[in-house]
Amino acid sequence: MIVTPTETTFLTAAFYKFVDLPDHADRRAPLLAFCEAHNVKGLVLLAREGINSTIAGTPEDVRAVLAYLRQDPKLADLEHKESISSKAPFHRMKVRLKKEIVTLGVNGISPTQRVGQYVKPEDWNDLISAPDVVVIDTRNDYEVEIGTFKGAVDPQIQSFSQLPKWVKQAKVLEEKNGQKPRVAMFCTGGIRCEKSTALMLEHGFEDVYHLQGGILKYLEIVSPEKSLWEGECFVFDERVSVGHGLTPGPHELCRSCREPLPANAKESPLFEVGVSCPRCHEHTSNVQKDSARERQKQWEIAKARQINHIGTPQRQERVAALLPIDAPILYSFRRCPYAMRARLALLSSGIRCEIREIALSQKPESMLAVSPKGTVPVLVMKDQVLEESLDILNWALQQNDPESWSTAGTDLHSDALALVLQCDSEFKRHLDRYKYPNRYNLPDGLEDRQQGSLFVSQLNEKLSQSANLMGPAWCWVDAAIAPFVRQFARTDREWFDAQAWQPLQNWLTSFETSEAYSVVMHKYKVWHQGAKPVSYPAAP
Repeated sequence: MIVTPTETTFLTAAFYKFVDLPDHADRRAPLLAFCEAHNVKGLVLLAREGINSTIAGTPEDVRAVLAYLRQDPKLADLEHKESISSKAPFHRMKVRLKKEIVTLGVNGISPTQRVGQYVKPEDWNDLISAPDVVVIDTRNDYEVEIGTFKGAVDPQIQSFSQLPKWVKQAKVLEEKNGQKPRVAMFCTGGIRCEKSTALMLEHGFEDVYHLQGGILKYLEIVSPEKSLWEGECFVFDERVSVGHGLTPGPHELCRSCREPLPANAKESPLFEVGVSCPRCHEHTSNVQKDSARERQKQWEIAKARQINHIGTPQRQERVAALLPIDAPILYSFRRCPYAMRARLALLSSGIRCEIREIALSQKPESMLAVSPKGTVPVLVMKDQVLEESLDILNWALQQNDPESWSTAGTDLHSDALALVLQCDSEFKRHLDRYKYPNRYNLPDGLEDRQQGSLFVSQLNEKLSQSANLMGPAWCWVDAAIAPFVRQFARTDREWFDAQAWQPLQNWLTSFETSEAYSVVMHKYKVWHQGAKPVSYPAAP
C-alpha cells in the first residue's frame, strides 16, 4: 500500500525476511548509524537467519532506510507493509543481534530451507472455510483475545516458543483415518507463521499453508464486507491495535505489562493507570509498582506542561527541543585541533547538531561504521558523511555565513588556501614531532620546534600588519589555524611566551579568551551507544 500522508503524519514500515546472513553482527553498526542519521525510530532484529523490523519516521526518511537495505542483493526483494499515524509510534532506535529473528527455540527449523505454501489474502477465506482445514492462530493469548479469524484454534500460548509443545499435544492435529489434517496458520505480519509452517513440515504434515503478509496484509486489502476477521489486530507499537484499512483501533495498552487492557479492565480494583491491570497485577512486586507510580507521576507532570516524557530528565527535554529534527551528528574530540576548527565553523554558521564526544582509545562502532578511518571530526547527515575538517568547515559556510568568514570569490582566496595547506602539512608534521617525540623515536622535539617556528614567525609577520591573518576581520583561515597554534604554544607555554611574537601572542590570547572559544571548548561526557542526545552548542 502506497500512502500519501500529510506533513504531520508518521509512516510506519513493518518488514522481515528469512535469509542467510552470516555477517549479521557486522551489519548492526552501519544500519544503526543510517537510521539515526535519518531520525528513524523503532526496532530492527538481526540474526543469522534474517531480519525482522518495524520502524517509523517521516515517509522520506523511512523509505531512505528501506532503499539502503535493498541495496544489498540479499535484501533486494524485501517487502514491507505501510501504515500512517499522527503520533510517533516509537521513541528510540534500536538494532539488536539475536539468535533468531523470531524465537521458536527448535534447532534445525529454517524457513530458508522449506516452508508452507503461501496463500494470498484474497484466497484466504476459501481455504479457511474448507471443512477439512484446521486454522491455527500462532500468536500469544493476549493478541488472540482482542481479535482472530472466525473458527480459528487458539493454542493459548504466552510466547511463540511454547508453540512446539502445543503442536505435539494438540488433539485437533491428530490423524484421522491414518491421515494428518490440512493446516492453515496465520500471525500478525507473516513471520511467525513462516516458522511455524516449517515446524509443521518437520512433524510430517504435508498440506501446510500460511497467510501471505499476515493479518495486516489481509486487513489492508480485504474489505470489511467480505472479511472473516473478527475484532481488532494487536500491533507492537503505540497504536496498540488496528482494524480494516489498518486504521488505529480503540484498545489501550497497560503500561506495566505492555499488553492490551482486557475488557472492563478499568473497572477492576486491580487496575491502576500506568501501574497494573488485572492481567499483570499479581506478577509485579510492591517495589516495581512504586517505581511505576513515580514514572506515571512524571509522565502526567510532563503532559500538563505539554512536553514529552520518555523517562528522561527535563534538561534532556530542553536539549531535544533545541535540536532540529534532522540535526547532523558530529563525532568530536574536545582537544583535537581538527575537531576544534569544525566546531568553530558550525558555531559561526549557527548550525546546531548532536555532538558525540568520543574517547580515542575506544571509538564507537557507529562512528567507525560511517567513517572507517576512525579520526575526528565526522559529520553525519541524512544524505552524506563529511570526514574531513575542512570539508565540514566549507559545508557550514555554504549553509550560512553571517560573519563573512568565507574568502571564496575574493582576491585573497588562493593565498588563504595556501596558508591553511601549509599549516596542515609541514607545520602539522613538525608540531606532532615536537609535542610527541617519543612516538617518533626522537630524543626530544627541539629540532622540530625550530622548524615549526618558521611557520609561526610567518604568521606573526602577517599579524604585525593586520589584526587577523587575512585582514582586519577574523575569517575561516584564523579558525582553521588557531587551534594548531594553540597546541604548539601549550607544548611549552613559558618558552612560547618568551619569543618575540607579540602580534601572534595577542591574536592567540584574543582567541583563547573569546566567547566562541568558551563555547567550542565546553566539556562533554564521552558518548556511548544509547546515550541521550546532547546539543552543540550546549544547552543553556
